[in-house]
Amino acid sequence: MIPIESASCLDMMYMRKLKCLAIALTLIEVILVAGLVYDVLAARESALAYSYSPVYQEVRVDGSDSSSHDSSLQGTYSLNGDDLAERWGVSKIEAPRAWQITRGDRSIIVAVLDTGIDKDNRDLADRVMAEVNFTNSPTSDDLYGHGTHMAGTIAAIAPECELMNVKVADDTGKCQPSVVARGIIWAVDHGAQIINLSLAMVASRNLGEAVNYAWNHGAVLVAAAGNRGGPEASYPAYYPDCLAVAGTNEDNGLALLSSYGDWVDLAAPGFNIYSELPENQYGYKTGTSGACAHVSGVAALVFSVAQDSNGDGAVNDEVRWAIESSCTPVAGDGMGQGLVNAFQAVTETISSP
Repeated sequence: MIPIESASCLDMMYMRKLKCLAIALTLIEVILVAGLVYDVLAARESALAYSYSPVYQEVRVDGSDSSSHDSSLQGTYSLNGDDLAERWGVSKIEAPRAWQITRGDRSIIVAVLDTGIDKDNRDLADRVMAEVNFTNSPTSDDLYGHGTHMAGTIAAIAPECELMNVKVADDTGKCQPSVVARGIIWAVDHGAQIINLSLAMVASRNLGEAVNYAWNHGAVLVAAAGNRGGPEASYPAYYPDCLAVAGTNEDNGLALLSSYGDWVDLAAPGFNIYSELPENQYGYKTGTSGACAHVSGVAALVFSVAQDSNGDGAVNDEVRWAIESSCTPVAGDGMGQGLVNAFQAVTETISSP
């Protein structure tokens, strides 16, 4: 039998252990919550822009291909040293080395199918040569912030190329396949050579047909692999005529939440990407959207020096081949040919017979 005094001591020791355990559990809970908050903030970039929602049935086209670009203006989008330092992805893919060969060309048009591009952005406004609104929003302007961010990354990599604002996602970031399909066809019919699809959704017949239409009419389609963090297929990236892009971090590993798989063609920077936002602001976003925009910028550079080497009347096949064949190998599976390399892609293009 345990004496009363010993029992009291044991009780006190037991209580101290319980108190220490409670403190430890509280610390663990704080750490887990902090990690969850970080994941949510980092993933917020595309929580809505990557969703499919049939919020409307009618699609209203806003006006014609009105131009907000004065062709007499010869200004070029240019990064200063501080800005380039913030955009780690631009340096990672060796875009500055590619600029020694080409900075793009005013005849090359990249269509940004997204939430719009901010009309008053001092860096982008004079780069937008045409715009159209396929949503139920009253404006083709970017009220959500996603499209402007993508356009900024593309312009940073291909500073002398033009942009086309094709608003297919509404002011909450939602879009649906049928609207994206119409946007793709409109962009191609109005001269876009590169289609940036920083969005992901379910498959549909008209979306697949629009992708085929664009490729057969000489366009390169670049699509985000999605932010599901697994190998599940995402559209339009999964279609063979699209370049499916996974996201990487600064260490060339798979970025937070990036989808991956044997259907992915290549990878590009997609973590803490710094770029333009509406109202002349700047900020960071994480996701395969930004990775997609990096590849679209590279495609614009390559397009500016590509030639029809096989005589099929188009250069999109040469452009795609150059981009994929010149990637930098990275460790890890599910990222296709590896990290896109602007300098190697351009070099590959001009040296090919």
